[in-house]
Amino acid sequence: MTRAIVLDIEGTTSPTDAVRTDLYGYTAAHLPAWLAENTDGTADSVLTATRALAGEPDAGADRVAEILRGWLETDVKAEPLKTAQGAICAQGFRAGALHGRFFDDVAPALKAWHANGFRLFVYSSGSERNQRDWFTFADAGDLSGLIVDHFDLVTAGPKREPTSYESIAARIGVPPRDILFLSDHADELDAAVTAGWHVVGVHRPGEPNSARPPHLWVSSFAEVNPQLPTE
Repeated sequence: MTRAIVLDIEGTTSPTDAVRTDLYGYTAAHLPAWLAENTDGTADSVLTATRALAGEPDAGADRVAEILRGWLETDVKAEPLKTAQGAICAQGFRAGALHGRFFDDVAPALKAWHANGFRLFVYSSGSERNQRDWFTFADAGDLSGLIVDHFDLVTAGPKREPTSYESIAARIGVPPRDILFLSDHADELDAAVTAGWHVVGVHRPGEPNSARPPHLWVSSFAEVNPQLPTE
């Protein structure tokens, strides 16, 4: 029986364009100023980590901003980039410049599942900080109270590795067989199944990732019945 539902964000709860245009665009626009203005704070660790990963120990702030923007454009899942994005976008959410955008079927489903006793979690490549803000400042109203906890690449690991899903299961204290994972990416579903989870693929019109057997695929959260076996 399903006890916990773990949600991906990009392409699953929210349009890919909303993440890449809104969050990535806002981050890219504000990176140079943020790096220059926060050298005694979070930006210092971002500068150091980016230089190390890029193999450019003498890179100045402008060059680091250029490197980070390049990683944004190619969707590199690098920890210093996610740290910078989390801090920059946190300012944007609180200034009213950013809002979490969700597919219309998501909020009603989350509220119904929560009311029926399912524990809801989020596992996304975006930083935990961005995830929490995405749900708190949602265009459908504050959804943060529906989510028990959030996981990202730093706290759980890569999304295509079964060990990441094993780690999440252990941390939330739910047996793998009682966890349902919703994602638009078949490789992530494969990894979750290897870890013993149940899965449902979410393939929405216009989204880039394709449905792939052997998983069950739906086009709306309204089609998901957590009470039923999915694999």
